Amino acid sequence: MIDYIKGEIAELTPTSVTLETYNIGYFINISLNTYTRLSGKKEAKLFVYESIREDAHVLFGFTDKQEREMFLLLISVSGIGAGTARVMLSSMNTQELANVIASGNADMLKTVKGIGLKTAQRVIVDLKDKIKTTGIDQADIFPVSHPSGEEAIAALVMLGFPQQASQKVVAKILKDKPDSVVEEIIKTALKML
Repeated sequence: MIDYIKGEIAELTPTSVTLETYNIGYFINISLNTYTRLSGKKEAKLFVYESIREDAHVLFGFTDKQEREMFLLLISVSGIGAGTARVMLSSMNTQELANVIASGNADMLKTVKGIGLKTAQRVIVDLKDKIKTTGIDQADIFPVSHPSGEEAIAALVMLGFPQQASQKVVAKILKDKPDSVVEEIIKTALKML
């Protein structure tokens, strides 16, 4: 198996990157989080997962080993393929996803395109204990299980703010004032966003 590919970025899109190494261009599928980290760079080192099927050899690239580890955990769940795992890693970063799974928040997982309640519950059941034993860092993450926080995030998303940005702002507010009510959280968040 290929561990990583290091080379010059020949082409970069939100879903893929072509890395040129020794005059060979490797087409690698990536998440939006990886795309964000690669934007503006001329060279990259991506940790790789190689999916070998009857009809194709497909490469998936990650900027760090934690993201690849999360990807491998996700595809180990029945019903989660490489494409769905990539969408999940595009919707939340590795730490946020680890926290959502570890806290058992199926509602937050359902916000990912293509993930229904049963699949979200299966991911949580299969990975909850594994997440805690891996090296995936869960520190400094939004408290998704806080009822006021969840309500505030939903309201901010309905107002048109991006989900990840809303989650981060609400997390910071709840870290400073854990007993805040929904209205206070939303008012403070609107000033910060």
